[in-house]
Amino acid sequence: MTVPDSSAFGPVGPVGPKNQATPADRGDRAGSGSTTGPANPPDSPDSTGPAGSTGAPVPAASGGPVRIDGPWTHRDVAANGARFHIAELGEGPLVLLLHGFPQFWWTWRHQLTALADAGFRAVAMDLRGVGGSDRTPRGYDPANLALDITGVIRSLGEPDAALVGHDMGGYLAWTAAVMRPKLVRRLVVSSMPHPRRWRSSMLSDFAQSRAGSYIWGFQRPWVPERQLVADDAALVGRLIHEWAGPRTPEFPDDATVDVYRRAMCIPSTAHCSIEPYRWMVRSLARPDGIQFNRRMKLPVRVPTLHLHGSLDPAIRTRSAAGSGEYVEAPYRWRLFDGLGHFPHEEDPDGFSAELINWLKDPEPDR
Repeated sequence: MTVPDSSAFGPVGPVGPKNQATPADRGDRAGSGSTTGPANPPDSPDSTGPAGSTGAPVPAASGGPVRIDGPWTHRDVAANGARFHIAELGEGPLVLLLHGFPQFWWTWRHQLTALADAGFRAVAMDLRGVGGSDRTPRGYDPANLALDITGVIRSLGEPDAALVGHDMGGYLAWTAAVMRPKLVRRLVVSSMPHPRRWRSSMLSDFAQSRAGSYIWGFQRPWVPERQLVADDAALVGRLIHEWAGPRTPEFPDDATVDVYRRAMCIPSTAHCSIEPYRWMVRSLARPDGIQFNRRMKLPVRVPTLHLHGSLDPAIRTRSAAGSGEYVEAPYRWRLFDGLGHFPHEEDPDGFSAELINWLKDPEPDR
C-alpha cells in the first residue's frame, strides 16, 4: 500500500510547544486512539466566532454556536446510550439528514425547509461527538455510529426513515441500510462511495489515496486536533474552500465558514470528528475491521439515490460510481456537473429538487 504525503493536512498556524495545547485546543487532549477519548463536555454557550472572521454574523440561539435560530425546532433525544441534538421541521414521513466532515447539522439548513414544504418530517442530527451531541470516550466505529442513527429513528417514534447522508454521514447511511434494513425506507448518499468501494479505492487507486491524504494525516496522535482548532479553526475554512466546486463562487461565503469554524472550536469536537477516520484506517488489518468489511458484503436492499459532484476533489467520481454493485434494489446515479464536495450547499435548489422528486417517486427505477 502506498501512502501519499499528507501535506494536504499539513501544519496550519501555530500548534504551540510540545505537550502544551493552544487555548482553543483544550479539551481535545484525552487521546487519539479509538478506545480512549475526551470526557463528555456540554456545548459552550459562550463560545465566540473566529477572531479575524469577516462577513455578516449568523445569529445563534441560547445554545451557542450549534443551536442556530431558524424555522426549525431544537431538542435532544436519547439513543444507543448517548444524547443527540436534532433540528426538526415539518410533518409527514421521516427524512433523517446526516452531516459529514468538517460540518454539523446546519449543513442541511436548505433541505430542512425544502423537505418540510414538500410534506416531510425533516430531521437533521448531530453525529456522536459533534455539534450539540454527546462527546463520549469511545464508540466511533461505523457499526456503533450506525446504531446511533437507527436509535434516533426509534426515539423519534417512527417505524422507519429515509436516510440522507453526506460524506461521513453517507458512509454511515450505507452502513445503517445494511445493518438495520427494516428501519431504512430509502437511502440517499452524497459524496461518499459504499464502504467497500471506499476501502478498495483508498488502497488500490493512488489518485483517490492522494485525494484522501487528509485521512492518512489524521492517523497521527495529537497533531490533527491541534491543526483543526489552530487560529480559531482556520483549517476548517481552508478545507471547505478547497473542496467546493468552482461553479458556485457564492459558496462558501465568510459567514457560512465562520459558523463551521465556531462549531469546530467547541472543546473535544476536533478529536471526536477525527476518531471515525482513525478507525477506518487503523482497523484495516484488525479483526474488527475485517469483520466489518465482510459484513458490508451484504447487499443494500432499499431504493438508493447516489448523488455526486463532478468536480469533487476529496472523493473522485470514479471511486463513488462503482457503488451500485452493492445495491440489490432500484439504484439511481446522479452527477451534478461543475459541483464539488458539497452539492447540497453549492446548489441547494437543484439538490433539494432532485432529492424530493426521488423521495416522492413511488417506483424509483434503475
